[in-house]
Amino acid sequence: MEGARPCGTGLFRHGAGLHSPLARRRGGPSTGRRTDTTTKVDTMHLKRTRVYGKPARRTGAAVAIVTAVLAATMLAACGGGSGAKASQTAAKVNKEEITVHQINFVLQRQANLKPEQVDAASRQILERLIDQELAVQKAQDLKLDRDPRVVQQIETAKREIIARAYADHLGETAAKPTDQEIKQYYADKPALFAERRIYNLQELNIEAKPDQFEAIRAKLQAAKTLPEFVESLKADNFKFVGSQIVRSAEQIPLNNLDAIARLKDGQFIMNGHANGITVLFLAGSQRQPATEAQARPSIEAFLLNQRRAELVAKDIKSMRDNAKIEYVGKFAEMAASAPASTPNAAPALSPAASDSPAGASGPVDNSALSKGLGIK
Repeated sequence: MEGARPCGTGLFRHGAGLHSPLARRRGGPSTGRRTDTTTKVDTMHLKRTRVYGKPARRTGAAVAIVTAVLAATMLAACGGGSGAKASQTAAKVNKEEITVHQINFVLQRQANLKPEQVDAASRQILERLIDQELAVQKAQDLKLDRDPRVVQQIETAKREIIARAYADHLGETAAKPTDQEIKQYYADKPALFAERRIYNLQELNIEAKPDQFEAIRAKLQAAKTLPEFVESLKADNFKFVGSQIVRSAEQIPLNNLDAIARLKDGQFIMNGHANGITVLFLAGSQRQPATEAQARPSIEAFLLNQRRAELVAKDIKSMRDNAKIEYVGKFAEMAASAPASTPNAAPALSPAASDSPAGASGPVDNSALSKGLGIK
C-alpha cells in the first residue's frame, strides 16, 4: 500500500527516568512523550544506577535490554495474525486476551535484567499473567468482584493512582536546582559528603523509670568501656536489649545524622523516653568522604524531589483553604479540639539535630533512628 510504513520502524520514543540514590527519596516522573504507535516499549522505568563517581550510562546492558524488548515486540507485531489487535495478543485465556502491552508493563519493572534474560523473563511474566487471568475469571464467576470489600480496595487503589498522577503532573513544573544551590547543599552537609563516615553503632534500650535516669547516666559516665557499663546494669537488675549495626552517613536519617556525626569514637548519646532510656554508642568509624562532583547527581535529584514535594504540599494547602470541608459526627468533635496543623506540609529541606555528644541528653528521634538504622 502506498505510504505504508515498513514493519518494525519508528516503534517508540525513548523515555527519561529519574534515579535518586539517597535513602528513602522517591524518583520523579518521566518527561518523555509517548508516540501513538500501538507496539511501543516504554523504557522510562529502565533506571540508571549511580555510585559515587561512577555514573552508569544508558549504553551497554541497558540499551541492549531495550533493543531485545523492542525486537520481541516487533516480532509480535509482524508475525502472523491480521489487524493491529491480533498483533498485540500474546495469549488467549478462554475468551480473554493477554497482550504484549501487559507483558511489557511488568517487564519494564524488572530490576537488574540482563539482555539475554529478556525472552525467558517475558515467558515467565506471561505464565503469571495467565494464572492471574484464570483467578480473575474464577473470582468473577463467584461474583467476588462485587464484594463490598473488594470494591472498596479497587476504589482506594484508583484514588491513590489518580492522586499520584496529579502529584507527578505538578512535579514536572519544578525547576531544577542551580549549580549554586547544589554547591550550597554540599557545603551545608559536611557529615553527608566532605566529612562522610561509616559508623559502627551499638544501641542499648534500657527499661527504667524517670527517677532512675540519673543513676543510669552516672553509671554510663563512670564506665570506661561498654562491657563495663553493661555489667553494671546487670548487677542492678536493669533489663535491656542491645544491638549493633554498621551504617554509612546516607543510610542514617538526616534529622539524626548531625548529632551522630559530632560523636567521636567511644562517645555516646543518651535519651530518655516513655519506656526507659536509649543509649547509642559510636564504637568506631571510618572516613569515606565524597567530592562535590561525586555527590552532585545525588544532591540534584534530592533537591529536585524536595522541590516537587513542596509544590504539591503548597497546592494542597491552597486547595484546602479554598475548599468547603465539613467534619461530621465524632470527627467534628475531634477537629474542633485538635490544634491547628498543616497535614500536608513538606519536610524541611535541611533538617538539623542539636544533640550534644558524650552523654548529654538531647532531642534525638529514637524511633526514626531505629528505623533508619534497622535496629530491632
